[in-house]
Amino acid sequence: MKRVFITQRVEWIEPIRERRDALSQEWAALAEACRFLPLLLPNRLETVRCMAEELPPDGILLTGGNDLAAYGGDAPDRDEAEEFLIGLAMERKIPLLAVCRGAQMLLHRFGTPLEKIEGHVRTEHPLSNGDKVNSFHNWGALDCRPPLEALARSGDGVVEAVRHRDCPWIQGVMWHPERYHPFRERDITWIKEALAL
Repeated sequence: MKRVFITQRVEWIEPIRERRDALSQEWAALAEACRFLPLLLPNRLETVRCMAEELPPDGILLTGGNDLAAYGGDAPDRDEAEEFLIGLAMERKIPLLAVCRGAQMLLHRFGTPLEKIEGHVRTEHPLSNGDKVNSFHNWGALDCRPPLEALARSGDGVVEAVRHRDCPWIQGVMWHPERYHPFRERDITWIKEALAL
């Protein structure tokens, strides 16, 4: 099985004052459905660098959760690790798929500003490409600056899918394929193609 690095959200557990890395168990089930081995990354840059050298990934998946620090989020360590992973994907031509917060990270990394948006939390909406997707985000973008290009938008113009023009193996979407039960076959097919599985 191919190895895919998967990033995790940062959670603050107030009663014991502890920061934790966490990932929905749905991602492990989706990895199984897509037939890849998920390698969960801690939000610690030096460890991520070491893992990239010792266990070179076949793909990289940036998951959802946590606002970016530039927009008030409290996980700058996650931003730092994901920034490194985007650079690694570009340098080594490793397929990278970014989901929701991950897509926001791509947009921000390549110069597209994010803004607060309404009506995109806990809902479903159609896309310009004919798909209908779930939505759990309150940050988005209404434009898409090069080198990224928009592949799909929601009815209110929010960018919902992007691809890097010069590095087409880098893609991002704003919906959550792991939150469909059962998983959608079109998402499984798309993930396998995006990560070259």
